[in-house]
Amino acid sequence: MDQMVTMPDLHEHTLKKYERELKRLRATLVEMGGRVESQLDSAVQSILKRDATVATAAIESDPTVDALEHDVEQFIIRLFALRQPMADDLRHIVAALKISNALERAGDLSANIAKRSLILSQFRTSVNLVGLEGIARLVQKNLKSVVDAIEEDDATKAIGVWNDDKAIDDFYTVIFREQITYMIEDPRNITPCAHLLFVAKNLERIGDLATNIAEMVHYAVTGTALSGTRPKGITLVDPDTLDAS
Repeated sequence: MDQMVTMPDLHEHTLKKYERELKRLRATLVEMGGRVESQLDSAVQSILKRDATVATAAIESDPTVDALEHDVEQFIIRLFALRQPMADDLRHIVAALKISNALERAGDLSANIAKRSLILSQFRTSVNLVGLEGIARLVQKNLKSVVDAIEEDDATKAIGVWNDDKAIDDFYTVIFREQITYMIEDPRNITPCAHLLFVAKNLERIGDLATNIAEMVHYAVTGTALSGTRPKGITLVDPDTLDAS
């Protein structure tokens, strides 16, 4: 008696392939986030340790982050063309596009910090960097947490990052006052302290981007936007009025 030949379920095969594609998209975002974390760490160390080597590493890693953003964009265009995603998948895919853009911007700001460190290495000042180290640690913590939230599809971690943004704003205010004091005390501090203010601004901006990503993750996972006004500290100057370069 001839054995019955079971035909492959093409729908099931297509569905599994689609699931693999979505996992690949998330994995690429996580890889991108990890590279930005490393880039930021190098940039921060270049400031705190006056290390030109790690500064160069942070600057030279930026094209890799840019390339990953391009890969995500092209992959998403292909998904829209071939899969026509709906509901939960659509939210995750749209969020992925916005997240990759935010991560790329965070990478740019990290590179800018590293470039500032190369300028700062030309000055010899007694300016205390404890405040700058403090805000850097908070921003790095939030960036890591939000990358973890992406990887784990975790709305709770996203909320934690969202709530922590106020502490970063408060630190920025402290640093602003501190650097202005140094400038008043000794005019020779004006140029290096101005660069340190730009560094602090870039760190604050990366914190904002981490919070933006947290909002996207929460919406992708739950289908609802975070309610209420984002917790914000009071800053003495609007960061948008300062040059980010």
